[in-house]
Amino acid sequence: MANSLLPEKSSPLRTGNYHGAEAAAAFSTFAEEFGALRSGAGVYEATWRAKIVVTGEDRVRWLNGTITNNVRDLALGHGVYSFVLNAQGRIQGDLTVFQRGDYFLLVTDASQAANLIAWFDRYIIMDDVELANVSEKLASVGVKGPKAVEILRNVGFPADLLPLEVVDAVWNEIGISVARGPSERFPEFEIWFAPENTAAAWDALLHAGAVPVGFEALEAFRIASGIPAFGQDIRERDLPQETEQKHALHFVKGCYIGQEIVERIRSRGNVHRGLIGFTLPQSIPPGTKLSKDGKEVGELTSVAQLPSLQFIALGYVRREAGAIGTTLAAGESTATVHSIPFEI
Repeated sequence: MANSLLPEKSSPLRTGNYHGAEAAAAFSTFAEEFGALRSGAGVYEATWRAKIVVTGEDRVRWLNGTITNNVRDLALGHGVYSFVLNAQGRIQGDLTVFQRGDYFLLVTDASQAANLIAWFDRYIIMDDVELANVSEKLASVGVKGPKAVEILRNVGFPADLLPLEVVDAVWNEIGISVARGPSERFPEFEIWFAPENTAAAWDALLHAGAVPVGFEALEAFRIASGIPAFGQDIRERDLPQETEQKHALHFVKGCYIGQEIVERIRSRGNVHRGLIGFTLPQSIPPGTKLSKDGKEVGELTSVAQLPSLQFIALGYVRREAGAIGTTLAAGESTATVHSIPFEI
């Protein structure tokens, strides 16, 4: 696997491109890997995770006026999920911002990094702000599943973190940072360190009982968890409130790019469509349009098959057609509206 520093005995069965980076697709069977995420702990090398450092005296004011969430009041060692919008309120990217004291750390997908840096550069006018892509200097190994906390404790990594909290530590004379994901229901952690320490951290997590997982299982679990992905479920034509990711928005922090549109939608009370789940009788390609009584009312954006052989999907549907349990036409098949996250 390109750019991987995993020990040779951990070579994946298959590799592929995931969110803009070469990554392990699978190490064993899909059922085993999905089962680890659902009831144990899966470990993965997040080669697709890009990291951008923001420095400079004006970084707080500048970043707060550039993204949808509030970083002005962000506590040290904590993070927020946010969108980047254009002036028309359409989503240009998503990221998580961590307050690291004398800098911000932006975490996003490798597929977004270059575009986001170019976008941000357009809005650095007379500001004392500098951006640096440090992805090659900061490797990521993730641990996900209900036993993730137990695994981290057994290895000696910090584990008692709040959602979107990051802490620094020294482990076996190696400097590391541990960041927790946003979900209480689906525990997930990433350990960051210099790339040459990847093999040591990976082996320790495996020895503690974590199961290697590839992005095929991670992707299916993402869909089952109801989490949209930029470039797939979140597109540049989408408005923030349509994605149902209200935790990405802050309504009283002041002006930012696209804020007028976001506020206008809030004041009017709603958008005409929203992200929701679907159950399917068979595999249906993402992008398939949904209709009711011959009228187009939505589309599928992500599709997965679970180990139970059930097909599920994420997608958008108009409010008037989106009641839970409603069955819609999906090409030559059907899709039934289902709440998210799915029961897995």
